[in-house]
Amino acid sequence: QVRIVESGGGSVQPGGSLTLSCVVSGDFLNIGQMGWYRQAPGKQLELVAAVLPEGGTIDGDAVKGRVTVSKNTTKNALLLHMKSLKPEDTAVYYCSANVWHWRTSDSTTFTTHWGQGTQVTVSS
Repeated sequence: QVRIVESGGGSVQPGGSLTLSCVVSGDFLNIGQMGWYRQAPGKQLELVAAVLPEGGTIDGDAVKGRVTVSKNTTKNALLLHMKSLKPEDTAVYYCSANVWHWRTSDSTTFTTHWGQGTQVTVSS
């Protein structure tokens, strides 16, 4: 079984900063793309930032220039540092990971796993 545990959410004032982290554990071969997504009440799930398998990163349009995402391969962890937070950043933030495992004795496949979510509230 694969488990993703997130931490670091909470309340912060506008203009403040916050760091979220998540750790992937369980039985698997490797982890590919990892990312942070968020969902505000009444809105669709949207990308915050992700680390691609080859190491590059992508940021969501709403947070460009305000987030830094990094992956610790040794610890199977993903960090998201957010700055200059705005009230519209209020949402539940989810960590996602593409986890590789054996499909047959000579082939592999990946499954996307999600954490339980952590609330971020930006308010004065």
